[in-house]
Amino acid sequence: MTRATTVRAVLAAAVLLVSVLITLNMSPRLGLDLQGGTRMVLQAKDSDTAKADRESTDRTLEVLRQRIDSLGVAEPTLTRSGEDRIIVELPDVQDPRKAAEVIGKTAQLSFHAVQGPGTEADAGTSGKKDGGTGDGKSEGESDDKADTGNKAGDTAEKATADKKAEDGTGTGGTTDDKKTEDGQKADGTKGDGEKKDEDKKTGGKRADGGLTLPDEQGRLLDLGPARLSGAGVKAATASFDAQQGAGWTVSLDFHKKAGQDWTRLTGEAACNPAQDDRRRVAIVLDQQIISSPQVSPSVACGVGLPSGSTQITGSFSADEARELALLIEGGALPLPVEIVEQRTVGPTLGAAAIDASARAALIGAAATALFITIVYRLFGALAAVALAAYGLISYAALVGLGVTLTLPGLAGFVLAIGMAVDANVLVFERAREEHEQHPNRSLRTSLIAGFRGAWSAVADSNVTTLIAAGLLFFLGSGPVKGFGVTLAIGVVASMFSALVIARALTEIAAGSRIVTARRGLNGIASPGRVRTWLTRRDPQLMRSPRRWLLISTSLVVVAVLGIVVRGVNLGVEFTGGRLVEYSTSKPVDVERARTLLSDAGFPDAEVTTAGSGDLSVRTGKLDNDGEHTLRAALAKEGGETTKVRDELIGPSLGDELRRNALIALAIAVLVQLAYLVVRFRWTFAVGSVGALVHDVVILVGAFAWLGRTVDGVFLAALLTVIGYSVNDSVVVFDRVRELWAKSRRTPIATIANRAVLQTVPRTVNTGMGALFILTALAVLGGDSLADFALALLIGICVGTYSSVMTAVPAALLLERSSKAPPPARKRSSGSRSGKRTAQRDPFDNGARV
Repeated sequence: MTRATTVRAVLAAAVLLVSVLITLNMSPRLGLDLQGGTRMVLQAKDSDTAKADRESTDRTLEVLRQRIDSLGVAEPTLTRSGEDRIIVELPDVQDPRKAAEVIGKTAQLSFHAVQGPGTEADAGTSGKKDGGTGDGKSEGESDDKADTGNKAGDTAEKATADKKAEDGTGTGGTTDDKKTEDGQKADGTKGDGEKKDEDKKTGGKRADGGLTLPDEQGRLLDLGPARLSGAGVKAATASFDAQQGAGWTVSLDFHKKAGQDWTRLTGEAACNPAQDDRRRVAIVLDQQIISSPQVSPSVACGVGLPSGSTQITGSFSADEARELALLIEGGALPLPVEIVEQRTVGPTLGAAAIDASARAALIGAAATALFITIVYRLFGALAAVALAAYGLISYAALVGLGVTLTLPGLAGFVLAIGMAVDANVLVFERAREEHEQHPNRSLRTSLIAGFRGAWSAVADSNVTTLIAAGLLFFLGSGPVKGFGVTLAIGVVASMFSALVIARALTEIAAGSRIVTARRGLNGIASPGRVRTWLTRRDPQLMRSPRRWLLISTSLVVVAVLGIVVRGVNLGVEFTGGRLVEYSTSKPVDVERARTLLSDAGFPDAEVTTAGSGDLSVRTGKLDNDGEHTLRAALAKEGGETTKVRDELIGPSLGDELRRNALIALAIAVLVQLAYLVVRFRWTFAVGSVGALVHDVVILVGAFAWLGRTVDGVFLAALLTVIGYSVNDSVVVFDRVRELWAKSRRTPIATIANRAVLQTVPRTVNTGMGALFILTALAVLGGDSLADFALALLIGICVGTYSSVMTAVPAALLLERSSKAPPPARKRSSGSRSGKRTAQRDPFDNGARV
């Protein structure tokens, strides 16, 4: 066993050990469909600048979605109910009260000039404040900082209600008794052990737009009208200031115009004497002064602080600083909201559906492992072991990173096990070619040559997928962002499985005398039935590329006709619908309720438990007659059935989320196109992207003709098909590039035909591995996964066809007008002969292919 093989074996063992420890000691975060969660109903209120109508409520919903994403709650569900209500469903929320507090804050940030001390009459309230904090003066500011302050006292209202505030101290100031934060829960009750400041002075707003509010020490200040709003803040980040001892601070970066306003505001304040209240600038969040530092004496009157950043200081803990930063950066809510209801809800999918999907996954994975073992024998069995390791590593990564697992996500994860076989199939097919061309070489030499030959195809196909995953994560939101995370984890884990674990196992086996003496057992010595048949027949598939493009165009036309004539049946996530809750006199199991509604003509109805035994039914467009039929169906099992809630709801995948998803997808395709142009040729890149568009249109058209629902699950399947399509095309074009570089004078059509025939065995074997799992999911997974499996079955079949019969013919036609020379043959560095090059291992000696 070589040193490189030993290193791979040790690395594989270490990663597997860590994965086992994570799996045994950490629990996965499950989505709403698997374990339920918390449902909150928010009531939007009119503000001074906006009315709580449909448009402003939708804008508020999108700001809430950004906040929830920042809280780390993945795969939430947000829908508008009626004109002015928002339903928020959060899976696996450990502290619903904390989430409710952060979500419900209006986060109206503003910057004010301090006009002097305030009075009780101006404030409009009276009462004694329970304790204060140190004075609000700041330490001296340097010219290159926008605004720094000392510990200017605790914020008037902290984002976390469970903690007591720390004492604030300032230059020349004193320290008063600690104050206690408002410990009120979302339902209006006090938290245990929390002292509420009943007499806290809240101040008041004057007719001229000014405010009279208590500062950090509780002393009233007379503030002028808002000069700068939170909309001018470009970014807000929490950081720890160890040098000046300010502790955790929140740094604000302004947009250009807002920075000019900030310079003007601080320049006016600098015209007042030092220690004068009018030299202070008040930063107000939700009608509470959270910081009011003085402008440094070094700042000249009328000059002000340069545009840049400012810091909000106080006795913040790390969590409080981060929550304040996300409130500010997430943006002010266009409308104030009030939590009018909070309850737990059950999973949208029952235990029976989850168990059926798990059984289907196990059967499909076992069938895939059996298939690859039959095709590649001993090495196939070792690859199946590596695939099991891939599943363990991927699952541990998902759990360790806190990714929320939903049923479509788990199905995609299981599907990835079938698709992860692709790298192993590429290696084994290349090893078969090497052994067929050089039958006298050792088994290990052929295997190493297979890994070397497959490396470029594996790298390019996975890099393009990682590019798409990264862009979907950074540019998308909601389920699109979650899909990007899952996809990236799957790609990295599959590469590690194939290039480290599978390679270590097969190299150890190849060095065994028993395996060497019985070459028929390893799966490499024989060329395989598909390859033998193709070699004997030698079909000229690329003789007439226009013929294949005509067939592809015809399929696209049929798909477009389906979209135009039949229309796309959008699900409730895209169109909205109706949410009805019922109370029954006799308990009804959720699974039984789903069966009753399906028999009554509502197969797509989503049924969950809500509160103490009520049934919540979410469905698409539903008239009053349909609602009566739905209630009657439940009454068959539940006896007297009473409607306790009936609301029209908006789409959970709103316009902005869909627009962001399309933008992220378009940018991902363009970046992939640019990468393929650099790595291959522009003709190959256009052919690959054309095949991708071909696959997407046909899949959507097929669902239109079949009348199937296009919902969030379909969106996950569509993104999977896009990744599969690009991956498949890259493998074919990698072989075209390699063969063309070796035979530059041969016509490109001949080269393309040869490349297609050589990659067909890989395409067939990879596709079969995925089809086993998809068929099991479609047949045994139940109604919940039927559409998902169907979409992937169609997508993979169409993608397999298009990568050969659409992408390659398109590239051939474009090459006729291209004047670029054939690709140059790349040589391994440090090699002196073809024989030596063939035997070298780039993973062992650093050579580049």
